[in-house]
Amino acid sequence: MEQEIIEEKEKLERERQQLLQKLSDPEFLSNSSSSNQSAKFRKISQKLKEIEKKLFLYREIFRKEKKIQEAKSILSEASDPELIELAEKEIAENEEIKKQLLQKLKNKKEENKSIKSIIMEIRAGAGGEEAALFAADLFRMYQLYAAKNNWPLKIIDQNRTSLNGLKEIIFEIDHPQAYQNLRYEAGVHRVQRIPATEKSGRIHTSTASVAVLPQVENPHIIIKPEDLEISFFRSSGPGGQNVQKVETAVRIKHKPTGIVVSCQSERSQRQNREKALEILKNKLWELEQEKIQGNITQKRREQIGRADRAEKIRTYNFPQDRITDHRIKTSWHNIQDVLDGHLEEIIETLKKEYPDS
Repeated sequence: MEQEIIEEKEKLERERQQLLQKLSDPEFLSNSSSSNQSAKFRKISQKLKEIEKKLFLYREIFRKEKKIQEAKSILSEASDPELIELAEKEIAENEEIKKQLLQKLKNKKEENKSIKSIIMEIRAGAGGEEAALFAADLFRMYQLYAAKNNWPLKIIDQNRTSLNGLKEIIFEIDHPQAYQNLRYEAGVHRVQRIPATEKSGRIHTSTASVAVLPQVENPHIIIKPEDLEISFFRSSGPGGQNVQKVETAVRIKHKPTGIVVSCQSERSQRQNREKALEILKNKLWELEQEKIQGNITQKRREQIGRADRAEKIRTYNFPQDRITDHRIKTSWHNIQDVLDGHLEEIIETLKKEYPDS
């Protein structure tokens, strides 16, 4: 076993022990009722959970290494062909698992080290104007959640309807923790309610899709100028009316992949172009990562789907005041509270269900 791996595991074991001691300190617990202490308690608990996830990988690596050494010991002394074959098979299988675990550990380190922010994309799906209004509700929910966590949020591009719904919106949340918390929001969200535009009181079902794209520091992506198709347009406001007479907004199409990125959040054409190129680089970097993992475009396909009613991760049922996450078959009540940005309970439940994601 490499000395670096041994030292990293020992360091995490020490950190874990220190945090456990802190959480079991009577003096610390006696003050946990104050809001400040409660925040500290949650922060320490969250850090402990992150350490436990990493330690799980390290411990599995050590278990596989132990099995490899035991099989090698048997192999060095064995003369029976059947026993030799079994030992060699044991070594090969555990070496492969150990290799996968080490790669997973490396990926986690790189991910935690490099992700600085996220780009979220919300698009109205099936349901016409009601779907656009639902997309606007989802954006407001993430906007309020980001504000509660003091995470800066900036709108990059949006297309509003005459009723102030959203056909689509792309925005950035500038905080490293945002990806860890909001990555579970990717997929198709479904709403069942009586729309404000419905006169007969019928319940409608509409959808909106959400994509969550990590933004990394200086992605190593080279883009050839001839692969880009760049156009400029005027920034627009609600209902599509122009809010600027100068064409400062930028749209960039990457011809080889067909990816299109627009940006109208900055004041100048140059700034919008730079921001759009940054987003494009991160989208291409994401595709490269998927290609490395043998899963090209699958991640995005799973996130976006076709926004059909059947392709859903979560349903917001207003008549029954119930939110259901279909991935984990769990429901919560008080929809309005969640739409007001109180996503903590849902996010923590998903983290527990997918501790190694």
